[in-house]
Amino acid sequence: MKTFAFAAALALLAAPALAQSAAPTRIALTFEVGAETGAVMVALYDSEAAYSGGRPVRAVKIDVAAGDRVAAFDGLPAGDYAMKAFHDVDGDGTMDVNPFGMPTEPYAFSNNAVGNMGPAGWDRAHFAASGDTAQTIRIR
Repeated sequence: MKTFAFAAALALLAAPALAQSAAPTRIALTFEVGAETGAVMVALYDSEAAYSGGRPVRAVKIDVAAGDRVAAFDGLPAGDYAMKAFHDVDGDGTMDVNPFGMPTEPYAFSNNAVGNMGPAGWDRAHFAASGDTAQTIRIR
């Protein structure tokens, strides 16, 4: 009987923790930009496969010219995420590149990760998110 009472008490103590883990996640990414024109295009990924060439779970356009700097993603499940972004300084809707395919407009990854001869990999850019999660990203 004491074992049952102990198990019941343990279940009651664990219930609030389970309810908190099911709470929606909010990811807020604040961008430090060098130019006050154009927009920052942000893509959020929820898996390594998606990050490596699949579709983002969410995407948003931040109007830098209007003074916006924060990309907020609400109602996400807790988990691992990674972000890719570029600053479309000229506002043409595409990332400009040189003849060799190298970006000529500023770009960034979550965790301010940097790549080695290419974009930052999932291993450097992913982060765990649960509840409110925030990062400040220096877009370069």
